[in-house]
Amino acid sequence: MLTFSGGRIFLVVGPTDMRKSFNGLAGIVRERLGDDPMSRDLFFFCNRGRNRMKVLVYDESGVWVLARRLDRGTFAWPSADGDVTKVEYREEQLALLLHGFDVDGLRPRPWRRRSPKRE
Repeated sequence: MLTFSGGRIFLVVGPTDMRKSFNGLAGIVRERLGDDPMSRDLFFFCNRGRNRMKVLVYDESGVWVLARRLDRGTFAWPSADGDVTKVEYREEQLALLLHGFDVDGLRPRPWRRRSPKRE
């Protein structure tokens, strides 16, 4: 199993052209989000139909672009509202999204998790 640890998880809101690959997705992260694509954070992109997803992540040896296509159904992807360009997710939220749940309708209990300390 692939694991990518050490980074945060960001969903890029709104649709992304799925013809983009390594450099195109890294350019979106740099220019539109104002982030460093080499930060070890995971950046998730989705197409207009919300049935295809790509993930951009750097590790110590290079860059990964992972792709997923749904045969049926769609992802419950955040829409582009206002100035928001990305939404940060926790691992639990990402797992729910990837398994077909609408994360916006689920509310975590306040006692469930302590916020991690950042350096």
